[in-house]
Amino acid sequence: MGLTERQRAGVAAVEELGKELSEFHRLIWSYAEPAWREYRSAQAYVDLLKAEGFEVEEGSGDMPTAFHARWGDDGPAIGMYSEYDASPGYSQDTVPYRQPRPGLHPWAPGFTDAHSALGVGALAGVLATKRAIERTGGRGVVHLFGEPAEKVCGSKPVHAAKGYYDELDAVISYHPLFENTAVWDIHNCLYWSAVFTFQCFEAQRDDAPPWIDGDPLAGSGMGAHNSVRSPGALDALGLMITATKYAKENMFPRTGLWSLNEAILGAANATADNLPPRITQIQFSWRSPLIGVQEQILEVLRRNARHVAGLANCEVSMRWVTRTRPGLKNHVMAQATYENLLELGPRRFAPEAYEFARELERTLGHEPSDDPFRPMLHQVTDPRDHDAATRATLPPWQDCTGADDCTEYTWHAPTVRFYTAKPLLRVVGEDLNHWANNAMNGLAPAIDPVWGYAGEVIAATALRLIDDGGLLRAATEEFERNREAAPEALRDPLLPRDFAPPVELPWPEYVTTARGFEWQLPTTTDFGEKL
Repeated sequence: MGLTERQRAGVAAVEELGKELSEFHRLIWSYAEPAWREYRSAQAYVDLLKAEGFEVEEGSGDMPTAFHARWGDDGPAIGMYSEYDASPGYSQDTVPYRQPRPGLHPWAPGFTDAHSALGVGALAGVLATKRAIERTGGRGVVHLFGEPAEKVCGSKPVHAAKGYYDELDAVISYHPLFENTAVWDIHNCLYWSAVFTFQCFEAQRDDAPPWIDGDPLAGSGMGAHNSVRSPGALDALGLMITATKYAKENMFPRTGLWSLNEAILGAANATADNLPPRITQIQFSWRSPLIGVQEQILEVLRRNARHVAGLANCEVSMRWVTRTRPGLKNHVMAQATYENLLELGPRRFAPEAYEFARELERTLGHEPSDDPFRPMLHQVTDPRDHDAATRATLPPWQDCTGADDCTEYTWHAPTVRFYTAKPLLRVVGEDLNHWANNAMNGLAPAIDPVWGYAGEVIAATALRLIDDGGLLRAATEEFERNREAAPEALRDPLLPRDFAPPVELPWPEYVTTARGFEWQLPTTTDFGEKL
């Protein structure tokens, strides 16, 4: 249907911002900070947005690496968000062979699904929308949320619970992915995560119940070092892992797509051989399409934790990390965004991107091809076709898949979720985590067109929503119908308003010591004899 004059002004503003934001993207990419630890990345966004005239709340929602930026005094309020967290264990330099960034361990963080580009795409869209309104006049309010810790679905449920999304009239959610498309019906599932902390009774307080009632070897002359030792937190952690893996077989049949995964956060702390390990922490994360499934898995985890704590002479505590809701569809928003994807794309890539990709093919043992990239890069996919392809992988009763905390926005305002395609190699398929695909996330000729395309679509969509009252009313009416039809248990945030974000837990991070600036993992590659 073509673009209005104001939409064209927004698209032009993205192009004007190209060089500046390309450098900004490379900066965020170089920081590669993981969940809850994106201190430099968040500060870079805040500084830029303040310089652009936005009112910025730093540390929004009691999260040090979150922010809320707002510009405009009157008119429809359109929300967007940036993410900037990297994935631990995926450091990859911008070279056509496997190598971590200089000076970093291979298991340091890196960008797999390009949150660096996700954030800059949204930033480009919000800046362009603001500049278009300034240049052409009219009303409109734009919000940009800094959303840390997406890899643990961390910040958006917190912002939602604390009321940050309540004033929004519409939301545009963006992610670089496999295709140029918008989401139609099938959004993400529920995702919950909690940390269980085991502490050994005998190690933490004097009035704790003893492991044994009297020492049968007392007075034998064997000495304290040979007395009976209490089990400890390490035993509890091992039992928790084992018990939960056994329980998985009997939680739910594999006729639906649900998952439960664990990660050890804290160690037992190195200690003497005759002393019980004091403390361990393990994070469990689970996703499913139904709140009843989520609650049953939670009950099994709590039950297991209580039992294994008793076996290991420990007490156990549970700390929530996140609780997300499934996504709520909005066809009006999806259709409007799809029209802008068609109008503005697909994107073309410079010869340098193709040459780099051919070098990757050679490294991987393949003959270089004329077009190394997956064909979806070069077309715009109808959201209904994308939806049908996704539905073909699901049981008939299941209407959501995967996990992302962007779903929280969908319960507060009409929301669209859309993608622009990254240049992914054909020879490694859809594996976003493959080092060869990761290498292109920091290459300007390969990644700048991805977030630039997104910025144009965001600006064009936001400006149409601001100017077209009929479109916004239709989107709002659909939102209200779908929300009213949804289960009542999902209509309000699943975290309480006074929720304390788990920012102080021992998440991976960088540290500065007398040795310099280091990733928390050992910087050596000498781990002793390989067994």
